[in-house]
Amino acid sequence: MTDTPGPEKKRKLSRTEMRRNARSYTLQALYQWQMAAQPVNEIEAQFRVNNDMADTDVALFGELLRGVTARARALDDAYSLFLDRSVDDLDPVELAVLRIGAYELIERLEVPYRVAINESVELAKIFGATESHRYVNGVLDKLAHKVRAAEVMAKRGR
Repeated sequence: MTDTPGPEKKRKLSRTEMRRNARSYTLQALYQWQMAAQPVNEIEAQFRVNNDMADTDVALFGELLRGVTARARALDDAYSLFLDRSVDDLDPVELAVLRIGAYELIERLEVPYRVAINESVELAKIFGATESHRYVNGVLDKLAHKVRAAEVMAKRGR
């Protein structure tokens, strides 16, 4: 039997890639929420309808979007100690990235702190200004030392 060329099969993404896609969609949805002040449920519905989310951790997308918007003020308060400017002066993309990173550091303890920081840095590299990823890294690293002190110390002790 010979192999006949057929349509290429799409490679199944790993859970890590599906989570990365969820964070990317969350960033875009948060940006829309911040700029247009639309209700979160409308934005979430729009994203689910208008985007092919087959390669996305949709549950994570929903959790991050709803969790970040519900706790935005508390998240801003948590990392504002480490800013060199006010939260209101942050670029909208940096703001959304910092909120996602802070949410993951504070609320999603199953996510290692380094993963939460690295994923946020990658979002800033893709969507943010040229050097925003360095700024995001510095702020979230300081926040991790505050909210995940035991985990940070354990990693450094190795």
